[in-house]
Amino acid sequence: MKKYIYIILALLIVSSCEEELNIISPSELTAAGFWDTEEGARTAHTGLYANLRSSAGNLWLLGEMRSDIWGGRTYESASNTGLIESNISEATAPFNGWADLYSRIHRINDFLLNAPNVQFVNVDEQNHLLAQAYGLRALYYYTLLKTWGDVPIILEPVGTIDPANLSEPRSSQAEVMSLIKSDLETSLSTFGSDDSFWTGNKNFWSKAATLALKGDVYIWSGSLLGGGSSDFSTAKTALEQISSLGISLESSISDLWGIGSEGNDEFIFSMQYAQDEASNFYNSLTGRSTEINPQFDAQGASMSDFIIAGANRYGQSEKTILLLDDNNDSRKEATFIRLYIDDNGGAGYPNYTEPAYFGSIFKKFLGRVIGSERIFENDIPVYRYADVLLLLAEAKNLLGEDPSSEVNLIRERAYGENYNVDTNGYSNGSQVDNANAILDERYKEFIGEGKRWWDLRRAGSQYVIDNITFLNSGDEFKLLLPITTDMIGRNPGLEQTPGY
Repeated sequence: MKKYIYIILALLIVSSCEEELNIISPSELTAAGFWDTEEGARTAHTGLYANLRSSAGNLWLLGEMRSDIWGGRTYESASNTGLIESNISEATAPFNGWADLYSRIHRINDFLLNAPNVQFVNVDEQNHLLAQAYGLRALYYYTLLKTWGDVPIILEPVGTIDPANLSEPRSSQAEVMSLIKSDLETSLSTFGSDDSFWTGNKNFWSKAATLALKGDVYIWSGSLLGGGSSDFSTAKTALEQISSLGISLESSISDLWGIGSEGNDEFIFSMQYAQDEASNFYNSLTGRSTEINPQFDAQGASMSDFIIAGANRYGQSEKTILLLDDNNDSRKEATFIRLYIDDNGGAGYPNYTEPAYFGSIFKKFLGRVIGSERIFENDIPVYRYADVLLLLAEAKNLLGEDPSSEVNLIRERAYGENYNVDTNGYSNGSQVDNANAILDERYKEFIGEGKRWWDLRRAGSQYVIDNITFLNSGDEFKLLLPITTDMIGRNPGLEQTPGY
C-alpha cells in the first residue's frame, strides 16, 4: 500500500474538485491510459484509502465532538468549542462542503465505473477490490445521512456528469438509506464466499467490515427510519456472522493499542498510519512537555521524563472522569493519563481529586518514542469486535431479547482478574435499563474512537437530550447539521435543514 501513497496523493491533487458538487473540470483519473492496466486499477484502489485517511479527522469530529466525552479542562486553548456546545447556525456551521466526503465518493464512483472493464489476471481479486469500494461508499453515505439527513445522491464520477446538472438537490433520508443498503448487499454479493482480508491486512475493507457496517446501518434504520423489528433482525443476523470470520475479542485492553499490535484479532477495519508516511491526529489530545513535565500521574510518579510535543485542545469532561473512576476497570488506566499538581505525599491520587487535578493525556493512541521524538503512528480502528458485540446487544434489546451476555463479555475483559459477577455483572432488565447499560458500556469502551455521538443518536433523540448538557427539549433540530450559507450560494438546488 505504502509505495503508491505519494503517487496517488499527487493524482488526487491534480484531479481534486474545485468545489464540492460544483465541479466543472473532468476527473483526471479517467485520463487516457490510466484504466488500461491492472496496475493502474490497483493504484486507484490504494488511493481510495489515502482519501479515507485524509478524512479521518473530520470523521472523528463528526462522531464524537458533539457528545458528552469532551468539554473539560485543557491546559492550552480548547478547540471546536462550538461543536462541543452545539453552538451551531447556518452562518457558523463547521464542515463546509459536506466535510469533503463527496470528493471521496467521486473517487469511488470513478473506480466502480472503470475497474470492472480492466482485465485482471485473477478475477477473484478484482471482485474483492470492487466489493471493498461498495463498502466504502456505503460508509461515506451513511456518515452523510447521519450528519445532515437528506443529502444529494451522486453515483457517477465527475468526468461523466454534465456540469449544467451538478446542482443536485437533497434526496430524502429514505432514498439515501436505500442506496446504502443496496451498496451493502452489492458488497456482500461481490465478496461472495471470500472472507479474506486483502493481502492479510485489516487496513483494507473486508466482508467482515461490510457486515459490521450493515449491523450498524440496520439498527439506525430500524430505530430512526421506521424499519422496526425487520431491520433489527437483519442487523442481528449480520453481526452474528462476524465471529466466524477470524474476528474475536482480545483478552486484554492493553493488547489493542500498542504499535505492532494493530493486526490483532479484534480489529476489523482500521486506518493505517506509519512513520514518514502519515501521523494520526491524537497529538492534539496530549500537550506540551513544558506543561506536562512538572506534573505527576495518578500513582504519584513524576512526569518529568515524559517525551511529547503535542497540544492539549480537548479535555475529558468531569462526567467522563467520574465514569472511569473505577480502579478495577482496566479502561481507566488504558484511556487517559491523569495529571496532578503534586504527588500527594507519594500516595498519588487513586481517585479523582478535583482541586489537585491538572488535566489529562489521551493514552489509547499515544504512539511511540524514537529517540527524543514521539511518533503518532497508531492505526485507528473504524470497527473492532467489541463494537460488534455491543451493537449486537443493541439489536437484541430492541427485539425484546436478553443482551446481558454481550455486555458481560465486555465487562469481563475490562475487569480481568478483578471481575466479580455479583458486583460487575449485568443482568437483563427493562428495555430502557438495558439501553442505558449498553450506552454506558459503549461510552467507557470507545472514548476517543469517534462513536459516542452516533451511539446517542442511534438510541433516539431523547437519549441525546438527556445526556448532552448543551441541548434541551426543543433543540432536536440541532441533531442534524445545517447547510452553510456558502454551500447554498454555490448550489441553489439545496434546501436548508429544517429548524435552521
